[in-house]
Amino acid sequence: MLTRRCTLGLFAAAAILPSRALANVAPPHNEIRESLAKRFTDAGTAGTFVGYKVDDYLIIASDSDRSGEGKLPASTFKIPNSLIALETGVVADPDKDVFPWDGVKRPIEAWNKDHTLRSAIAVSAVPVYQEIARRVGQERMQKYVDLLDYGNRDIGGGIDQFWLTGNLRIDPVEQIDFVDRLRRRALPISARSQALVSDILPVTKVGDAVIRLKSGLLGAERGEPSLGWMVGWAEKGSAQTVFALNMDCREQRHIEARMTLTQACLADIGAI
Repeated sequence: MLTRRCTLGLFAAAAILPSRALANVAPPHNEIRESLAKRFTDAGTAGTFVGYKVDDYLIIASDSDRSGEGKLPASTFKIPNSLIALETGVVADPDKDVFPWDGVKRPIEAWNKDHTLRSAIAVSAVPVYQEIARRVGQERMQKYVDLLDYGNRDIGGGIDQFWLTGNLRIDPVEQIDFVDRLRRRALPISARSQALVSDILPVTKVGDAVIRLKSGLLGAERGEPSLGWMVGWAEKGSAQTVFALNMDCREQRHIEARMTLTQACLADIGAI
């Protein structure tokens, strides 16, 4: 099991230790692999990748610095936002409750339609999740962000903007901690909400492996991409690997490279 902010030596700013419920278990092994960092350099950008191989009890990172730097989560916050929507009753059924399109034409055509929670997360529809956040409200949102122990827990900057342009920050190690607790249904909320959100996460199949993940892209709604995320977990047979990647999106090609690099890094560590 994972928790945060315990020194492993290899991580300068953040690390993972298994003490949430198994305090008597030894720390996981950990490695820095420069070959993972080289993938970002070869792509003409800067970034970081962290993977936690559950069965091997092994943490593998591309670096010891950026892996612990907090960034705006962008649309990776749709994972906790979905959980909070279900827990508060803002959404009762992810396939039946409909959020009508507000009629405002936006650059991403897939956003210009009615959506359920499942379809909204599939196309990362920012306006839907902004409406969810407004319906949840500041007080309940803060309560659940605290309860989920998500990043720095700071939702300042506007109830429908705090994960896009506001004060919320999360680093890759914290992303892995959060996603792993979801994967294990170990978050302090209902099992139903955790199961439903795990089910609606977009799925990519690579050979005999399945990757459940959520992307994030800062500035996507403005047509000014700057930072990209990929977080989730990969399943290959019985083996599972939780991962988080972020990278600077300096050029248009870097937007698609988020998935390419994620899969390359997962392949490098034997996760897919």
